[in-house]
Order: sequence, then structure tokens, then C-alpha cells
Amino acid sequence: MNFQEAQLYLDSLQFHKIKLGLDSMRSLLARVGHPETTLRFVHVAGANGKGSVSITLLTLLARAGYRVGLYTSPHLSSVRERFRIGDQFISPEKFAELATRIKIVLGEEKITYFEFTTALALLWFAESRLDLVILETGLGGRLDATNVVTPLVAVITNVTMDHEAYLGNTVAAVAAEKAGIIKEGVPVVSGVAADDGLAVLRRTCHERHAPLYLYGEDFLSQSGADRLWDWIPVHTDLHGERHESLRCSMRGSYQIINASLALATVSLLQRHGFSLSPETLRQGLAEVRWPGRLESFCLHRHSRRVVSDTQGKEGEIVCYLLDGAHNPAGVESLVDTLNHEYDYQRLIVVWGAMIDKDLAKTLPLIGKLAAVLLLTQPEGERAATPEQLLAHLDETTQTRCRRIASVEEALHRAEELAETGDLIVVAGSLYLVGAVRKLLLGELVT
Repeated sequence: MNFQEAQLYLDSLQFHKIKLGLDSMRSLLARVGHPETTLRFVHVAGANGKGSVSITLLTLLARAGYRVGLYTSPHLSSVRERFRIGDQFISPEKFAELATRIKIVLGEEKITYFEFTTALALLWFAESRLDLVILETGLGGRLDATNVVTPLVAVITNVTMDHEAYLGNTVAAVAAEKAGIIKEGVPVVSGVAADDGLAVLRRTCHERHAPLYLYGEDFLSQSGADRLWDWIPVHTDLHGERHESLRCSMRGSYQIINASLALATVSLLQRHGFSLSPETLRQGLAEVRWPGRLESFCLHRHSRRVVSDTQGKEGEIVCYLLDGAHNPAGVESLVDTLNHEYDYQRLIVVWGAMIDKDLAKTLPLIGKLAAVLLLTQPEGERAATPEQLLAHLDETTQTRCRRIASVEEALHRAEELAETGDLIVVAGSLYLVGAVRKLLLGELVT
């Protein structure tokens, strides 16, 4: 297969619904030579923040000179975004070569999209002579296709309600699924809040003799002026010193927690031979980029050119904020960031979401802030229609809504409405964010 044929084959696997379980994955990996056994991993799970923690780890370790692979999901517009080594994404030729190999091994057997991409990632990483792989779970943890590895460190960012149809309808049940990545004796870094989820995490770590290093207890962050902050190790196992006057490149106060989790993980990796200087950590944190997650930029209205200085260009500039927030905790964080870190005249929101998300809790949160709320529908059979979205808003908010089925039309309408000082926010689903980002900035992977 060439790249286009490999994409079409992979897309055909979308007809096979989400399937939690490890039998197919283990069988396939055995038939392709168990690539996972030749690699060292950090395994990252959580409801929110796992992508931010993963990209931060990659950035820090790569800056220190290590060859590090990163596997994440979902992608914004190209499947190649899921696979990278340092700042290089997998090439179309290598993707096609490995996809062909997997297809031949499978024969008539059908697996899920995520199982296929996970196997492809492990094969690519195994032949690339890496120092470490950052492996992000897709859904949950216990039965996630990535849970075939024994990592050096496991990270569980947080536990909130999400994917209830697959993970359970209580915080404790969701926590039990995410805690499934915990392996015997493997240290765990976590930012899980002090609730039923933390009780499950503590119990699982105790049963599996896995040391637990918890944000707020074993390591801390302390915020200062001008968005600077300090990272403070408390537990004696966290080798290294206090790091002061750090700056996160990504907006949002919660990114300090994500960065703190990454720093604790780096500290634990020292016992496995990874060494990062304080200056490397400081510079790396300032360089982290994670497209589509609180990503802000301004474009010239006609040329679509990115501009950094908007002064004296009234009417010529349109400013955007793209964020993949899709569950209650994520949208709460987005709203908090808009309230405390952004200045704008009016908020114009373009919103699209999957029908299986908690629309009753997420949409009203952002709807209260929006001067205009444009409801649209990203591609995908799970996408909610604008009419379905509208039903979750009260009458007052509905008067500020417009229903526009086409994503491109909704974006065009938002730009028409935007005046000097306004901010266009695109959120509700990474599928929507990916489509809009491609329209505005082009492909992330070329």
C-alpha cells in the first residue's frame, strides 16, 4: 500500500466500534515480533491533561539530547500527528510500509483503528533506536490497547467523569479503569484530587507495591508574580532541587499542574540514567507547544497571515483561541482561563461536540460567556447536530445562538461578526478544532 491506500484501509477500521480488551493486541504484537519488549516507556493516562504532560515530557527530554518517541491520540487533521520522534512526525512512506506489514499479518482478521495505530507506533519506535517512548492511553487504561507495556513510570493525571458508557458512571469506577495501567513495583505520578478516585488509586498502588507520588503532597507548585512559578519536591525519592521562576509557554493555570507532573516524572527517570539540567528544564518548559489546546493566535483578516503585533490595525485583525475541551472538567478550565487570562470585548464561540458527551454540563458553561454562540457539526457519525446542541441551553442563551451545520460556514460567520477586540473561541471537540485549525493555519504535518 502507498500512504493514501494505507489511510483508506485504516479508515475502514472505523466501522469496528470501540472495543476494550487486550487479547487482539497481544496476539498481533506476538505475530510481529513483540516490538514493545525492546523499548522503555512512560505510560500516561487521565481524563484531561495527558496530552499536555506527554508533550512536555517529550520536549524536556528531547532538549536534553535524548531520542524520545511520542504516541498520542486523537489527531487534529492527519493521522501522522499521532506518531513522532522528537519534533519529527512519521513519514508517509514509513507509515505505509508499516501499515502494509500489519495488514499482511492480520489477513482477514479485523481489529480496531486504535489497536492498529498502537501496533504501528510500537513497530516504528522499536526500529528507531530510542531512549524512551511516551505512550498515551486512548480510553481508560485497564483494557486500553496501550496497556501491554511495563513502563519505567506511570502517570495518571486526574480522574473526572468522561466516557461513562465505557468506564463507569462513578468517579471510583473511572478511577479503577485508569488505575489499570499501574504495574507491580512501578512508580506512579498523579494529580488525582482527594476524592473517591484518589482512594482507588492509593489502594491499587498499595496492592501492587507501586510507590505513589502525588501532586500537593509529594511535590508542589507555588505561583508567583508575572505567571512565574516554583516546583518544590517534598518526597525524598524525588531527586533534584527546587526549580524556581519557571514559566509555562501554554496558557491556563492547570498547565502548571501538568508541568509539575512532568517534572516529577523526569525526577524519577533519573534512577534510570536520564539526566536533565535545571537550565534544560527551564528552557524546555518555555518551549512546549501543543496545537489545538488553548492555542491562541491572530490572523490578518484578508491575507490569513499570522500577526504578533495587533496594535494600530483595528478592523484588520481577527483573534482566535482553539481548545479541545470536551468534558465538564475541561470546559470549566477553559472558562476559568477565559475569565482570568484573556482580555476581550466580546466572546464569539464556535461550538461542536460529540453526542455521547455530557452536553448538559459542558455547553451551558461556555454559553453563559458567549455574546454569540454558533452551533455547528464536525464530521463523524457521533457528532451532535446543532439542533441537539441547542436543546441543552436555556431560553436566554438560545437567543444568542445561531445554528450553522457547516463548520466552514460557522467559522466564516464568526469572522464576519468579529470586531476589534473580540475573541473567537472554537471548542467542544478536537474534531472541530482540527477542522478549523486546518482551515486557518493549514496542515500541522506536511
